Amino acid sequence: MSTLWKRANLRDRWETSPLWVRMLGSGILLAIAIYLPFVNRYPFAYIRTDLSTGGSDWSGVLTTIVIYMIVATGLNVVIGMAGLLDLGYIGFYAIGAYSVALFGSPDSPVTKWFAAHFGLSEGWSVPFVICVPIAIAIALMAGVILGAPTLRLRGDYLAIVTMGFGEIIRIISRNANGLTNGPNGVTNVPTPPGPTTATGQPFFNPIDGYRWYWLCLAILLLLIWLVRRLEYSRVGRSWLAIREDEDAAAVMGVSGFKFKLWAFAIGAAVGAIAGLLFGSKQQFVEPTGFALNLSFLFVAMVVIGGSGNVVGALFGAFLITYLPERFRFLSDARPFCFGVALVLVMILRPQGLIPNRRRARELEDRRLEAEEVATDD
Repeated sequence: MSTLWKRANLRDRWETSPLWVRMLGSGILLAIAIYLPFVNRYPFAYIRTDLSTGGSDWSGVLTTIVIYMIVATGLNVVIGMAGLLDLGYIGFYAIGAYSVALFGSPDSPVTKWFAAHFGLSEGWSVPFVICVPIAIAIALMAGVILGAPTLRLRGDYLAIVTMGFGEIIRIISRNANGLTNGPNGVTNVPTPPGPTTATGQPFFNPIDGYRWYWLCLAILLLLIWLVRRLEYSRVGRSWLAIREDEDAAAVMGVSGFKFKLWAFAIGAAVGAIAGLLFGSKQQFVEPTGFALNLSFLFVAMVVIGGSGNVVGALFGAFLITYLPERFRFLSDARPFCFGVALVLVMILRPQGLIPNRRRARELEDRRLEAEEVATDD
């Protein structure tokens, strides 16, 4: 209990500190995050993943971490705030990636069909800037279509249905040759606009990976700000009431189905943004990149970090993405170590590493109640 109190006390100190202190601390953290791709001095260079032979590109790893942080931010809305167990979140991630690929690539079957039937020039495609709202709109519609008939289910039943949705999206992307080009995937996926570099390369290219990292970081910060504002709004309070006790919330006049549908749709849109960035950075989208086990990792990020807490979800995404890359030299031992770490975290920190304050108190109260019952027996 004392540890929980100390953590809460530190959080209270931060929240009650003067505005200039919080702005200074946030500015320092942002400066460190911006400079991370260029860290190369002892001892900080040891955080890089490209020091050993066969290590991963450091800027690429940072970009992947931030993309998965965006995923965790969206999934935290669904799981942490609304209390909906979504095991098929990879489906929305795939929708975002395929949306920018199918509409933005001149090599996709969709753009070729439009060019042939409407007399457009050869190589026609939708600009990247227009692909962004298209991807968000498709994900929102998919979230509503999936959520409308299924959100009346609860618990394990909802989890099974959403897991099936993720698999449906992957199977369609693999078998629909006339739409997604099947297992061959879609190449020449567009990148965000920008000036041409001195070497004639696009501004966002595979060589200058730090630019992708900075772009994804800016989008992540914007989404965090929006989600935080949403969390303290009427919608966020309704999600909290539904997560605690849906029946009691309904008695108090909260429309459980409507607000759960809102959570599902908003989470789907954020997941699509992450998928869009992933597909654009890779410049190639194919079905094997959206396996169901990746969806389970997304859930693990939120649960391990701290369900319901944005900072906790971000921390969980960082750990699960960074540590396997940093210790790639362990080779075949990595899955075993990862599994042991998951079990230990769930045993020692069931509320997550950086839990939501209310959620942590709930678990602590339940633990005390269980101890009292055991003592009485």
